[in-house]
Amino acid sequence: MKYFVEQQAFGVCARLGERMNISASSIRLYFIYTSCLTLGSPIILYLIAAFWLEMRTHIRRNANPTFWDL
Repeated sequence: MKYFVEQQAFGVCARLGERMNISASSIRLYFIYTSCLTLGSPIILYLIAAFWLEMRTHIRRNANPTFWDL
């Protein structure tokens, strides 16, 4: 179940956790707490981070195309 949720949630918390050497579950908890305290405004930051990470992945994939990508 956790893997399914992480795939559907763009993997932002997992990537941030890997980058900062913090567990992804603690980042998720902080995100939930701040979302409740600030009435959901971190959701906008989360969506911006998800968009940015997807664009980076897409750009990196197209920078080094393989034979099958052509």
